[in-house]
Amino acid sequence: MRPEYLKVPLPSGENYAKIRQTLRDRTLFTVCEEARCPNVAECWGNGTATFMILGSNCTRGCRFCSVTHGNPIPVDPEEPEKVLQSVKSMGLDYVVITSVDRDDLPDQGSSHFARVIEKIKGSGVLVEVLIPDFRGQVELIDNIIAEKPAVLAHNVETVRRLTPLVRDGRAGYDQSLDLLRHVKIKNSGQITKSSIMIGLGEKDEEVTDTMHDLRTAGVDILTIGQYLRPSKKQMEVVEYCSADRFANFEKIGMRMGFSFVASGPLVRTSYRAAEAWAKGRFLND
Repeated sequence: MRPEYLKVPLPSGENYAKIRQTLRDRTLFTVCEEARCPNVAECWGNGTATFMILGSNCTRGCRFCSVTHGNPIPVDPEEPEKVLQSVKSMGLDYVVITSVDRDDLPDQGSSHFARVIEKIKGSGVLVEVLIPDFRGQVELIDNIIAEKPAVLAHNVETVRRLTPLVRDGRAGYDQSLDLLRHVKIKNSGQITKSSIMIGLGEKDEEVTDTMHDLRTAGVDILTIGQYLRPSKKQMEVVEYCSADRFANFEKIGMRMGFSFVASGPLVRTSYRAAEAWAKGRFLND
């Protein structure tokens, strides 16, 4: 039985309706809807959203994710401009951009992703990105780094032992760490971010080991949240974790030297993104 803390308001309100209509009008997607994020009512109500580019269909099949898998749609060359116009109409000054995996494309969508960043940054809006692993190909990752987003995030998702059970076989624990490490080597001033889900059967020491691995890779910002099963098609929740467990990980993370740690049941990668960026910037200034 789900605990009380997982009860969230149904999406409603003027800002929510406006954002939803703006996305529909421009045939844009958000991870908020595709991944069935529990914070959609709060975030959209506050006028913020995480845009998901490169279509709504992912070429990967991670066992925790409800984003549609397979049969990727053609890339829309007008998408960078459509996202920019949506950002302007919403009045955003900080925007998060993520994407599905596009293993079907020659550059896995890296250059298109870079064009979206360039377009939005050109309007003076701060851009945070949550990127795929691009199968560890550094030249594709470098396309993103070159655009100097405010925050560059990539999620390790879970502990090393559970990675083969949770993530698609083309992903990998070390591949994700290598990506994050490469970003810092390429640009030491780039603020980086990652996220861990708990409630999948991991042990506390495995979580702290993962946190240590991320900090050793130079990650500045960490989010830790409860895994919630989006539908019966995804893997089951092993444990609904206590508030004390989340609070303990937050304390450990701050002691490790992360500039910002958000740890709680409903925390997701983009949770309090602008606040996390501000604290990360302070650390790097």
